[in-house]
Amino acid sequence: MTDQTNSISRRGLLAGAAGLGLAGMSGMTLAPGIAHAAAPQQAGVLPVISRYRLGDFEVTTLLDGAAVSEEPQKTFGMNVPAEEFNAVSQASFLPVDKFRNSFTPTLVNTGNELVLFDTGVGEGGRPGRGNLRAAILAAGYTPEQVNIVVLTHMHPDHIGGMIEAGAPAFPNARYVTGQGEFDFWSKQDPASNGVAKLMTTNITPFAEKMSFIGEGGSVVSGITGMAAVGHTPGHMVYMLESAGQQLLITADMTNHYVWSLAYPDWEVRFDMDKAAAAATRRKVLGMLASDRIPFIGYHMPAPALGFVEAAGSGFRYVPATYQLNL
Repeated sequence: MTDQTNSISRRGLLAGAAGLGLAGMSGMTLAPGIAHAAAPQQAGVLPVISRYRLGDFEVTTLLDGAAVSEEPQKTFGMNVPAEEFNAVSQASFLPVDKFRNSFTPTLVNTGNELVLFDTGVGEGGRPGRGNLRAAILAAGYTPEQVNIVVLTHMHPDHIGGMIEAGAPAFPNARYVTGQGEFDFWSKQDPASNGVAKLMTTNITPFAEKMSFIGEGGSVVSGITGMAAVGHTPGHMVYMLESAGQQLLITADMTNHYVWSLAYPDWEVRFDMDKAAAAATRRKVLGMLASDRIPFIGYHMPAPALGFVEAAGSGFRYVPATYQLNL
């Protein structure tokens, strides 16, 4: 190819611009590195949704928000030496001074019901959180269309979005939660326990619309509760099954893809019974790995869907790509 055929003259370019009705550009300077006004940086959190197909179910993860915290080992790996924690973090390309925690409710359309798992931090949440309504709208639904709200456990970042502007956030929904979880927190003194205090405003008013289940209890056809205690006394996970496919919603069974999932015996500050939580992680993660079942973890990196692989004495998190979109 000659230099002549590989070049465009200024006159020819301007003539082409005029032919396109861009004659007003004829006074422009054409040169490499044309200066443009800088685009303004965008602040705030945009709704992040990801949608998957599980048999006849439509599954959508909804990012309620995220938070950056300092000193990760005050939350994860509390029972291991700092040198070990730092070495594992470095091998996983993770900083040891900060970590990012996502909050991801899940919306499941079974074809007959619209089921929401957990309600996020709520409107009283700190900056960067409390975006569930915006995420639901971005997903093409409204809070009024939610038929069932399932609460995996009663921690504030899961029940905070039950109320908005003093009214039920999901006015047409009924509610499902674990019997053991409800009973435990209902017996706590609201004056001395933050979760019990939030229960009085965000859970107790809905008690008449609540169904309470235990191990093997059904939410609707194709959604079954499984006990997964340790994080809280009545924490539950939920198996979705449709057209021969399965997916597990694990909530807070494991709270970090390295410091909790890869090392299930590492203690997590928010686990109320740390030994039971570790045993639950080993049991559930072992099942997910052996049966190759995908899962959605509430605090996994958005969009929060992945797989588990056995690795040595622990496990490895494999983020999903297109497996549930074929």
